Amino acid sequence: MNESPRVGAVAGIDELASFYADPPDGVRANMIFSADGAVAFGGRAGPLSCPVDQQLLRILRSFADVVLVGAGTARAENYGPVRLTDGQRAQRRREGRAPTPPIAVISRSGELPARLFDNPEQPPILLTCAQSAARRSLNDDQRLWVAGEESVEMTRALALLRAHGMHRILCEGGPTVLDELVEADAVAEICVTLAPKLAANQPVGQRLSARLPQPVTMRLEHALACDDYLFLKYRR
Repeated sequence: MNESPRVGAVAGIDELASFYADPPDGVRANMIFSADGAVAFGGRAGPLSCPVDQQLLRILRSFADVVLVGAGTARAENYGPVRLTDGQRAQRRREGRAPTPPIAVISRSGELPARLFDNPEQPPILLTCAQSAARRSLNDDQRLWVAGEESVEMTRALALLRAHGMHRILCEGGPTVLDELVEADAVAEICVTLAPKLAANQPVGQRLSARLPQPVTMRLEHALACDDYLFLKYRR
């Protein structure tokens, strides 16, 4: 029998973080939404966030083998290499994992933020398609993996990550990438931050009609309030 979900309030990030310390062996998605359902404001998720949510993002990254993100989100949020605390890096070493997870970007164009190349010891991974790869010259600071012919196929992209030992996959969006993961039946867990903000209609990405025959049912593990934000976690 499943345990009842934890519902209540937490004092801060230290208490909140303890509820995320069991990452699934698969895809864990992390998303933020406004109270009226927007995923961004002005094209970015940042204006919806808060310090506790940002701290939680870094903690979720510390559990991951790789951080998966769409190119649009990477450019809008000006992604750079993952930065962890000395304690988090030491813990990963004790577990036999790389000190920091790489950023894997899904992109046909291959246009990545320049900041992603700030640390040569943490080159980004470009997940792209064969047509795009044929038009690109691979530089020494980037790993290019082909996951489809004319477009990036999510199942092939995930298989490539797993083949390289990256089983704990943290997806940080955007909504189009999340849609593709759901349609591939690949989401093991989703962490949702509900922001106490109204953002009106904020279109992001090029979302198409869902091809699912029916919604995917998840199980609520917790609903925890902190500073008027609601932190939810659902698992398959």
